[in-house]
Amino acid sequence: MSTYADRLAALRAQLRADGLHGFVVPLTDEHMSEYVGTYAQRLAWLTGFEGSAGSAAVLPEEAAIFVDGRYTLQVRSQVDGAHWSYQSVPETSISEWLKDHAPQGARIGYDPWLHSRDWVKRAREALATRGAQLIAVGQNPIDKIWSDRPEASKARLVTHPDRYAGKTSAEKRADIADWLSSKGADAAVLSALDSIAWAFNVRGADVARTPVALAFALVHADGTADLFIAPEKVDEDVRRHLGNVVRLHDRSEFETALGALSGKTIAVDAERAVAAIFDALEEAGAKIIAVRDPTVLPKALKNAAEIAGHRDAQVRDGAAIARFLKWVEEEAVGGDLDELTASDRLEALRREDLDLRDLSFDSISGAGPNGAIVHYRSSEKTNRKLEAGSLYLIDSGGQYLGGTTDITRTVAIGTPTDEMRDRFTRVLKGHIAVATAIFPRGTRGSQLDSFARRPLWEAGLDYAHGTGHGVGSFLSVHEGPQRISPVGSAQSGGDEPLQPGMILSNEPGYYKTGEYGIRIENLVLVVERPLAGAEKPTLGFETLTFAPIDRRLIVADMLSPQELGWLNNYHAEVRAKIGPELGDAERAWLDQACAPIGAA
Repeated sequence: MSTYADRLAALRAQLRADGLHGFVVPLTDEHMSEYVGTYAQRLAWLTGFEGSAGSAAVLPEEAAIFVDGRYTLQVRSQVDGAHWSYQSVPETSISEWLKDHAPQGARIGYDPWLHSRDWVKRAREALATRGAQLIAVGQNPIDKIWSDRPEASKARLVTHPDRYAGKTSAEKRADIADWLSSKGADAAVLSALDSIAWAFNVRGADVARTPVALAFALVHADGTADLFIAPEKVDEDVRRHLGNVVRLHDRSEFETALGALSGKTIAVDAERAVAAIFDALEEAGAKIIAVRDPTVLPKALKNAAEIAGHRDAQVRDGAAIARFLKWVEEEAVGGDLDELTASDRLEALRREDLDLRDLSFDSISGAGPNGAIVHYRSSEKTNRKLEAGSLYLIDSGGQYLGGTTDITRTVAIGTPTDEMRDRFTRVLKGHIAVATAIFPRGTRGSQLDSFARRPLWEAGLDYAHGTGHGVGSFLSVHEGPQRISPVGSAQSGGDEPLQPGMILSNEPGYYKTGEYGIRIENLVLVVERPLAGAEKPTLGFETLTFAPIDRRLIVADMLSPQELGWLNNYHAEVRAKIGPELGDAERAWLDQACAPIGAA
């Protein structure tokens, strides 16, 4: 099947053979992951869409692909509109679309290992209004027709040293056991890959750019655990690390193990566990407590060792970024530099650091109009030169042993227009507003989101993504539960109160379709920020990321004295922290790039 049209036709033929009138295709795996291994990239195989969030629905005569505002441009460039209609989330949903488009009495298939229980309930209710049924399939029909589907990764599991984790796996499992006792539960299901990696202090290489291993786990109230993972992935070092209180089983035995929990009270996260897990427990006669995975909040609240590791990783990463920005400034003059060459150069600079294990995601290297595609991924087909008079946006990060980095810088190539400088300065003002925010304990990210947008709103402008996401500790670059995002947005991920120890991105932006994109992103740490006379405990942010912000794009007169003070102080910290990591010529460039801007 050489074309996506052929694949769509083959799926429809398979659905007819299976007695189905439609099928739903999410972009996830059996662990509800955001980033998935190649074996699970069914949506990309079927449609050509390469974004990190999306889903599709196929009917006999219609097919639709659903993405949020981050992918509005990308989906149109990658997915053929002659065969697929483009649907915007959250304005619509698969359930609502099926309610309006599914044939009367239709049988719509879904894979229970790829959907949440709540999604199944909503879809079933929506289809019932048309007399249609939602049918769980035993084998995914895409897998039946994907003849060259890759195998799941066989990469080895590795231990994550306690000096980086800050807490042993035994201590973490003891905390989970105490939590289970407080809930009156016998065991907790851990199905999210980063939860398992964190709880057992292990890392893997089964998902590109995210150091996790394909596994499931049951953690029990007595502190023991069952880990379900392919046996060839575990060597003697890992066995010794886990100890004899962690029983190892083949990953394929997980569903059978769930069926043996009759009469037990089991805690399961409805957001992170697929419907098939709930189905197996219900069939077994277990009592289910639907509650958030007990690792989620402790994982988000970084301990002292994790914070120290992050700070160290950010300095290493900032030095690589400074070297890169200097190189871009010098190389772009000739007009021959392109997106792929630039991102390859940045990766090479990062890989000079022996503590780097991987990138934290595929770099977003967008020149000119490609920078306006929020989650753009450059290819040989789309690769553009960094042309004079344009903007270049580079969003990238690294997976260091001590922490995960994520940074975006937008730089002028040649002389920027007045409009570019105005928009950049508005984005910078929003970035500073978040960076300097002081707020009472209990404040949620949604309450801070408008701080970043106000300077854009004042000019009738906005951006179609959240302002900030949580970040892991040598784990997922997108980590919940904390976010800075409008309530109800596709990226809100809930509305968690911010607490000391949480790490988030601060990344407002502006995107002019067909012309340029702007984003300024640093990572920030939630810290206590006491105020004299405050009636409640107050919090704020410590900026963790250090790299120059392009002074050529800043309209100083648009910044208040306080904003100018923040910018100059920030650049002074950049020089102090990453200057010692650089050579003489690089340090001279850095001094120039971080020179103070005079008061307005």
